[in-house]
This record gives sequence, C-alpha cells and structure tokens, in this order.
Amino acid sequence: MSKTNGKPRVRRPADLEPPPRAKRPESLTAREQEILELIWVGFKNKEIGQRLKISVKTVEAHRSNMMKKLRVSNTAQLLKAAIEGGMLKIK
Repeated sequence: MSKTNGKPRVRRPADLEPPPRAKRPESLTAREQEILELIWVGFKNKEIGQRLKISVKTVEAHRSNMMKKLRVSNTAQLLKAAIEGGMLKIK
C-alpha cells in the first residue's frame, strides 16, 4: 500500500487485473491489398514489381508488412489468414 494525497492506495494483485486486450490485426493498405491479390494469382515478387512499376525491394517490404500485420511467417499462412479474414475472396 502506498499513499497519495494522504490516502492509502491499495494495489491490486496481478491475477485480479483485467486481461490485456488482444490486438486486432491492422487493416491492409490499398497497395498491400493489391499486392496480396497478385500473390494469390501466383505472381512472384519480380513480376509484381514489374506489373506495378515498383522495385522488388518495395514488394518485399509490403509483403513483410502484411505478414507482420496478420501475424504469420510464410506466404501460405498469409493467404490463409487473408481468406479467413475476408481480405481475399476465392472465386
């Protein structure tokens, strides 16, 4: 117990603290969505870069950012999470 303004302050044990809120994945930018759809079609990073007139490094950066946002570690998981999250529609 500690004092603030002359009044005792009671500390709550950690097990009584409310659980931290689970972070929701951030939404994808329009460019990330565009790249995601090209990944789904089967284009490689180089092909995506040529098609969008951006560098391969930029494509890789977008892919990496999407993977962080969706908390996945490979392309298969990225596509699965995108489908489950409604970011990709299977035709």
